[in-house]
Amino acid sequence: MTSLNDENLRDLDPAVAVPDYDRSELRVGIVHIGVGGFHRAHQAMYLDRLMGEGKAHDWAICGLGLLPGDARMRDALLGQDGLYALVVKHADGHNEARVIGSIVDYVFAPDDPEAALERLTDPAVRIVSLTVTEGGYNVHPVTGEFDLTNAAVRADLAPEATPSTSFGYVVEALRRRRENGTAPFTVMSCDNIQGNGEVAHRMFSAFARAKDAELADWIESHVPFPNSMVDRITPVTTDADRTLVADELGIGDAWPVVTEPFTQWVLEDRFAAGRPSYEDAGVQVVEDVEPYELMKLRLLNASHQALAYVGYLSGYRLVHEVCQDELFARFLRAYMDTEATPTLRPVPGVDLDDYKSTLIERFSNPGVRDTVARLCAESSDRIPTWLVPVIRDNLASGGEIRLSAAVVASWARYAEGVDEQGEPIEIVDRLADRVHAAALRRSEDDVAFLRDRDLFGDLVDHERFVEAYRWALDSFHARGARATVADLIDG
Repeated sequence: MTSLNDENLRDLDPAVAVPDYDRSELRVGIVHIGVGGFHRAHQAMYLDRLMGEGKAHDWAICGLGLLPGDARMRDALLGQDGLYALVVKHADGHNEARVIGSIVDYVFAPDDPEAALERLTDPAVRIVSLTVTEGGYNVHPVTGEFDLTNAAVRADLAPEATPSTSFGYVVEALRRRRENGTAPFTVMSCDNIQGNGEVAHRMFSAFARAKDAELADWIESHVPFPNSMVDRITPVTTDADRTLVADELGIGDAWPVVTEPFTQWVLEDRFAAGRPSYEDAGVQVVEDVEPYELMKLRLLNASHQALAYVGYLSGYRLVHEVCQDELFARFLRAYMDTEATPTLRPVPGVDLDDYKSTLIERFSNPGVRDTVARLCAESSDRIPTWLVPVIRDNLASGGEIRLSAAVVASWARYAEGVDEQGEPIEIVDRLADRVHAAALRRSEDDVAFLRDRDLFGDLVDHERFVEAYRWALDSFHARGARATVADLIDG
């Protein structure tokens, strides 16, 4: 087995594609906050493509870790010169492997905050990108505004504070750049939330205004926050994945990434100081991202939630198993056709029927081995963002809401913490205790789960929705997920 590093690249199995460019010539132009599997299967991969064409050599990535848990990624990447194996798993069982070379450095901010700020203020850095998950933007679930009560944010707002949050680091770096005459960077969100650039704009600007109103005005005038839509199913790396890379490819990789063949990135063309020629690597660079992101959030992401809870309750633990079950595949397609699609605008260059069929095929890929538990995690961030807007639009238009109501009811049933086989469910959610307690109050109040206005707003006040939710929840309890889903799509 060959350890993965620059020196050993040429010793790898010829079946493994490796960077065919001189990595010693790469220069950092992007700092990425939140390096994980998705970033490495997606944005870093696109840059690697460009670098292989002799382009973007001054746009290499420096990862920036802010959380204690990021020390693992620091150790993995720095121990391998930033290299890692990206394994694409095809539905027919064959795998494609490539070593990605676009990440050349990693700074772990808790160890050396000043080193992190120095990297962010380097004039060569012209983009700061983020994959920090929905919860990383500190949006108050009720008001939609920046949550100034967050303890870490309050600490970063103190005079002369050493930053600890993304807001503290980015705003302090922009302050220093303004002070020393260095051009600002672009803040590029690559997270899976609607209007991600605009959300980042509002949240970082709000932090800046609470810190320094004059600086906030300067950021408003000079720092772009482009929107983007990102898509590639990338499950959490497992020990089995590491073993596959070691045994089949002969590579000793501390943290490889496995993913599906499909990938898409739609990016608004709005940057302060240039950008890589992303379009040459297959990125759709457009003026308006919204139609694409709504398509993805309401079809792909909300469908993930539609299959997750009913699948888990029924005993499935892998996503492809749920989608290879014809009943659940029909349920997903029915949700997409009758409830999600009517809420979408036309999407330039996209055939929605083909897109929906492709989604079912992607979800059914047995090679990816994505877990149902991953899709069930952090539901309190996902359902309000991905599914509730579909419900609201259909309530306003008089459209169908039965299937969406059943998805919410399936989450409530899942949040009770026991599946249909009597096995305990580990609820992974920032509000786990709260949603669990609400779900367990069903016997005294059958819509207790819906009364959380932080999550559902006023849905509990809409009798049409409440009636559909109540029927589905009662059915999940009385007859189980399969019978409930069958009734929904057949009757």
